[in-house]
Amino acid sequence: MKFTLNNAFSLISAGILGSMIALISCSNGGIDDDILDPIQKPDSIPVVETNWKTIPVPANPGENMKWEFQEFSDDFEYLAPAANKGVQFSDKWDDFYHNSWAGPGLTEWKRDHVQVKDGQLQLRSSRKEGTALINQGCVTGKTRVQYPVYVEAYAKVMNSTLASDVWLLSPDDTQEIDIVEAYGGQFSESAGAAHTWYEKRIHISHHVFIRNPFADYQPTDAGSWYYDGSTIWREEYHRYGVYWRDPWHLEYYIDGKLVRTVSGKDMIDPNFYTNSEDPGNTAKDTRTGLSKEMDIIINTEDQTWRSTPASGKKSDTYTPTDSELAKTEDHTFKVDWIRIFKPVLKN
Repeated sequence: MKFTLNNAFSLISAGILGSMIALISCSNGGIDDDILDPIQKPDSIPVVETNWKTIPVPANPGENMKWEFQEFSDDFEYLAPAANKGVQFSDKWDDFYHNSWAGPGLTEWKRDHVQVKDGQLQLRSSRKEGTALINQGCVTGKTRVQYPVYVEAYAKVMNSTLASDVWLLSPDDTQEIDIVEAYGGQFSESAGAAHTWYEKRIHISHHVFIRNPFADYQPTDAGSWYYDGSTIWREEYHRYGVYWRDPWHLEYYIDGKLVRTVSGKDMIDPNFYTNSEDPGNTAKDTRTGLSKEMDIIINTEDQTWRSTPASGKKSDTYTPTDSELAKTEDHTFKVDWIRIFKPVLKN
């Protein structure tokens, strides 16, 4: 990660900017006025490399605990061409979903729409020739995670009505944690309307499911759509993290700031869908909450509720047109790194 004005606050929180200024002060006998005026002279600020592993984890690991970096994290500082991704990628990732499902809505996940290039995981989208389907990219981690764990990605969402996603999902598809779900496009040609409500919001939520007969619960409060009042999320890379502390407590972080806490049985599973003995039966409380191991999934997708809305109205239909999909850069989700930490006892 390079030092820029846009990520200065992240570096301040990591103690890096202060150290940089201290070094300048020691070498020059004081802080030069040019350094204090970066808006007028941005070239006066040197580029500083930061270590993605040592940016402080913003969540509290607990009393007498510390965060331990997990080696299945990935900074994507290697090449993995779409056609032949090689051992370094394949040791950590499968370039598909965690089962044989090809995707929701008009999505069709394709292995050749995944690559690692320029130090980034890149997931691109394109029209499947002669159809309404959209070929897209998806990867699944080969090491599962379980609470307590902190997972954080540094990513740039697409300028698209498609979803840019980093999430966790249990192998049986019954428990899910959405770290970032974003729809970053400015305008939707299919809806013929501005997309500005979505471009300024990040969906951070969780699901608990019953598969048969199907039932799905996720929170619907306003806080599940994070809005800071001004940020256009597609414009820059941002840090998106979740601290899955235990089955009944989630903390969501964006750029190192706690932006949402979801806690307690009535918020995590009010419908008793995680009842271990009889899911959905409220007569006896055997709820387990978000307790299962989960796969790490990074993907893009077209979602049915957006491309085929219940209203049937064109103004509610958000799916990329051919002309939008032709803009490859707008329809490539980029992840600079993803890191995982576990709390362990201090020595």
